[in-house]
Amino acid sequence: MTTFDKREEGFEKQFAHDEELKFKATARRDKLLGLWAAEKLGLAGPAAEAYAKEIVVADVEATGAFDVFGKIRKDLDAKGVSLSDHQIRRTMEELMARAISEIKASG
Repeated sequence: MTTFDKREEGFEKQFAHDEELKFKATARRDKLLGLWAAEKLGLAGPAAEAYAKEIVVADVEATGAFDVFGKIRKDLDAKGVSLSDHQIRRTMEELMARAISEIKASG
């Protein structure tokens, strides 16, 4: 195996590792976001956990933060909860930062 092959393999492993961490962070963010939104919707306990799971599944089924945002926006609107798009997106960003730090801390 040449040095070039070793470097290529190293880059591939790093890419796979980074993608795995990104997936884990997004899933964790989605759960935290779901719990946050559940609280705004007046849900608690098992109902809040179930809603958070719906948010995670929504992102996995139709990848992209817009899908998660869209679901939460629709659900908040349906319940008459007044939050701006900016507030929701800011919370998404804050929770992503929290999820990343939690994953890094857990190793």
